[in-house]
Amino acid sequence: MSTFTRSLLLIGAATAALSFATAASAQDAPVTAAATSDQTGLGDIVVTAERRSENLQKVPLSVGVLQGDELRTYTSGGGDTLLELANRVPGLYAETTTGKIFPRFYIRGLGNIDFYLGASQPVSIIQDDVVLEHVVLKSNPVFDVNQIEVLRGPQGTLFGRNTTAGIIKFDTNRPTNEFTGRATASYGTYNTVNVDAGVGGPIVKDVLSFRVSGLYQHRDNWISNTFTGTSADGTVGGKDVMGGFDEKDVRVQLMLTPPDTGFTGILSAHGRDYKGSSTIFHRGAIKLGSNDVSAEPRDSVGLDEGGNNPQAYKTYGMSLNLKNDFGPVTLTSISAWETTSGYSRGDTDGGVATAFAGPRFYGQSQGRVRDLDQLSQEVRLSSNSTGRFKWQIGGIYFESKDTTEFDQRGFFLRTADLNGTLPNPNNFVVLRDTNTSYAGFGQASFEIVPKLTLTGGVRVTYDEKITRLVTPPRNAAGVVTFPATAATNVRLADTQPSWDASLRYEINPDVNVFARVARGFRGPTIQGRNAVFSSAFVTATSETIMSYEAGFKSNLFGNTLRFNATGFYYKVSNIQLNGNDSNNNGLLFNANQAQAWGGEAELTWRPVQEFTFGLGASVLHTEINDTRVYTPVCKLNGVVTCTVLNPTINVGTATLAQINGNALPNAPKWQLDANARYDLPLGNGGKIFLGGDITVQGYTSLVPYKTIEYTTDGTFEAGLKAGYTAPEGKYEIAVFARNVTNEKNLKGVLDNYNAAVFNDPRIIGVQLSGKF
Repeated sequence: MSTFTRSLLLIGAATAALSFATAASAQDAPVTAAATSDQTGLGDIVVTAERRSENLQKVPLSVGVLQGDELRTYTSGGGDTLLELANRVPGLYAETTTGKIFPRFYIRGLGNIDFYLGASQPVSIIQDDVVLEHVVLKSNPVFDVNQIEVLRGPQGTLFGRNTTAGIIKFDTNRPTNEFTGRATASYGTYNTVNVDAGVGGPIVKDVLSFRVSGLYQHRDNWISNTFTGTSADGTVGGKDVMGGFDEKDVRVQLMLTPPDTGFTGILSAHGRDYKGSSTIFHRGAIKLGSNDVSAEPRDSVGLDEGGNNPQAYKTYGMSLNLKNDFGPVTLTSISAWETTSGYSRGDTDGGVATAFAGPRFYGQSQGRVRDLDQLSQEVRLSSNSTGRFKWQIGGIYFESKDTTEFDQRGFFLRTADLNGTLPNPNNFVVLRDTNTSYAGFGQASFEIVPKLTLTGGVRVTYDEKITRLVTPPRNAAGVVTFPATAATNVRLADTQPSWDASLRYEINPDVNVFARVARGFRGPTIQGRNAVFSSAFVTATSETIMSYEAGFKSNLFGNTLRFNATGFYYKVSNIQLNGNDSNNNGLLFNANQAQAWGGEAELTWRPVQEFTFGLGASVLHTEINDTRVYTPVCKLNGVVTCTVLNPTINVGTATLAQINGNALPNAPKWQLDANARYDLPLGNGGKIFLGGDITVQGYTSLVPYKTIEYTTDGTFEAGLKAGYTAPEGKYEIAVFARNVTNEKNLKGVLDNYNAAVFNDPRIIGVQLSGKF
């Protein structure tokens, strides 16, 4: 057992002992609470965006909220629980080019397009108060979830790791002292099965309770590999050999609440077993001079390598959340451990090499996490005052260690290819990554005069990253090909402050206005994957952000209309960006700065009890500012494969585009989402309902340089659901359609190959939900 593990357990045990030893007069509020509702209007939404249970309308920052039932509607067709958040919350976007195990999130345009397994992301994921840092851990599915909160803008003061973009915070259903249960099951096209359920209750009444939650998702393979030739790595085509998946997840929680102690302890353990297909690239689907991909079939592709793109991961973890209300203050300790291992392999050129003009070009790779362990320990002390002054202080220690292997094409070859390339069992590298971070933080809130409240917080963080080349690349004869002058052990570290300050003024009980300024930072980054191409590591130093926002939150017309809106401006200094070189190797670099401005608005309206309408919108302008920064453009076999709209220069065999003034990649200029539901009451107390939702996305560049081809504009998806709800909502049976118009949207590209990544096809099915 490591020194840190022992320390973590000792801190948790000490907190528990202290909690049991001290009596308190009241239990702490729940970790999170779903929206409450009444018969005539909208209910309150309670969030924990500032680590306290508060009414959403009184929190002085921009927070988007999605209830668990809403998310389950969007995932009824077996959609990824995390990717389905894209366009459901204004200002949030998500995508992947590495399958279900590597979603990438963007808030207000800030994200990271890098597909490196050790990539740093400016959006943090928090599940049940535990920060998930590694990109594979961030893909942990969300199930039996109570509420999702998207905190927009820098959130470096109170939560886990520093973040320049924002936080997506998931709060699952916790154990209760009453027996409760819920389940949602659906069946649809391609034998798609989706079951999301949870049940729990008391073991010892009012003392010990439990909850068991599970997720099962399945889809048959539905994408055919049209390749019929002889493959150098043994790949065989066939009908319906890709696109399916099996997702199995379980979570068990125990909650201890000894009477008259003020203590709450929750022990949680979870496991994941996932098998499926990694992202399917369609080479040549994007034609020169156009971004129209309608002619490319979504259900078939020719892949001459990659073994039909298999992918599999297993993840396990546990956490201990201890909390004691001492009366004036509450002490909280959160100890957590996460581990994962698995692989993702794919044909990275997305096509059959002999089907394209010019020299034959093959591409395939595999990323494999041999082992990863993440440990974190947070301790927080907060006041319980309901008066004018509130405060909280704390500290966190974080440590992540992983051993990651990158396998390149020669590793998989059984025979020579048509270019004469021979198998090379040594065509792989092994890297050892360590990330250590610790921080102290504090926040205080003071009502200066009635209705005017000032809140401020600060955090000082030390962040260290080390990457070591354990196994270097070698040729088939065993000779090391890594440059002798390149470092095989790279360490970067930085200590930076993060802070925020906000003012909230209550115009009246139904209308609040606020303003917020915040500084955040993202630590330095090391990208070691390029070692597999016998290239030196690439690095980037820390980026910092200054963000300004102001907005209002309102409940109007007798609490039948909730309307919140925020405008913002931010500037990121030394921003970390990514691109691909002519060999599709990832490049990591800093640009001088990027700036953005825009806004988001959310409206929920219930004019009558039977009808509810929701509308969300965001507008965004992002801009990279650095005349010295160039990035490689689409180029294959010496030919530029797309229409580059930026000034370019040639350096060696590479063509580079000047990206000064360009928008950030995957930063939609505008987004719109809407949903509506109408309930027709029946005489037995039940009701028939009809609901629908739609998302629309404006102009978006998928790469850092300007092109005609690698963009989207006006893409949309829609969903429908209709059915019957029993009296008191005990069960619901419905039919549904996701992507009802079967839109084929461009979701990602591999630019050198003009390869496209598509969204999921239309799924039609039935759904049954129940609760007790």
